[in-house]
Amino acid sequence: MSRIVARELTLAYEDRTVVHELDLAVPDGQVSVIVGPNACGKSTTLRALGRLLKPRGGSVLLDGTELARIPTRKIAQSIGLLPQSPVAPEAITVADLVSRGRQPHQHWWQQWSDEDERAVTDAMERTDVTALADRSVDELSGGQRQRVWIAMALAQETDLLLLDEPTTFLDIAHQVEVLDLVRRLNHDQGRTVVIVLHDLNQAARYADHLVAMKAGRIVAEGRPGEVVTAELVREVFGLESVVVPDPVTGSPLVVPGAPYRPGSSP
Repeated sequence: MSRIVARELTLAYEDRTVVHELDLAVPDGQVSVIVGPNACGKSTTLRALGRLLKPRGGSVLLDGTELARIPTRKIAQSIGLLPQSPVAPEAITVADLVSRGRQPHQHWWQQWSDEDERAVTDAMERTDVTALADRSVDELSGGQRQRVWIAMALAQETDLLLLDEPTTFLDIAHQVEVLDLVRRLNHDQGRTVVIVLHDLNQAARYADHLVAMKAGRIVAEGRPGEVVTAELVREVFGLESVVVPDPVTGSPLVVPGAPYRPGSSP
């Protein structure tokens, strides 16, 4: 089953078509990862799934209804989206920014509740930003800011979570922490997650469902063990490689071909 589905989805910026008649059914209760080269339409597709971009053709459906016909508040209660380069209001503190994730659940007669407080506290603890609560977001490093934005998305507590390159600016340890957190949310709470990642090996390690895109179209999709092959890496990324089992997880591990050495043939 798929709560969120794209049908013949065409996306464009002015006269430039980026995604061409794409069909995608996001598996419920799984972690789906979209990979592909730069400018292939990964982030554009994610934006359309979160109703940040209006389709030029086709549609995105949530529970069988086109997103365009669903009230914004209801969408915000169902779909959480962390875009690539979010911008925080000037001088806002970490705690205040994370708290904004609760806005879709509030009403004029109840601005803040114990449930809101619990959700914000839990999100900040999970992303290791509790100690930064009173700091201005403007003062933080790139990696710290990224974890704060992820905390805000988690505080929204939606069943569907869309993350556009959430490991950007993070060192390797925090990249693993974030992706492990996503897996725990999926396993413990049954959240459906869609992530755009650049790192194919991380995608293969953490995805239940992998979607490989090139030039605005889906080239292959399925379980990483079935999708990630040397042929696919060559077709999608133009890279010669060897694909071997990851010694820790058994997932596909892409090893690029031999690097350049002085004196070697071009």
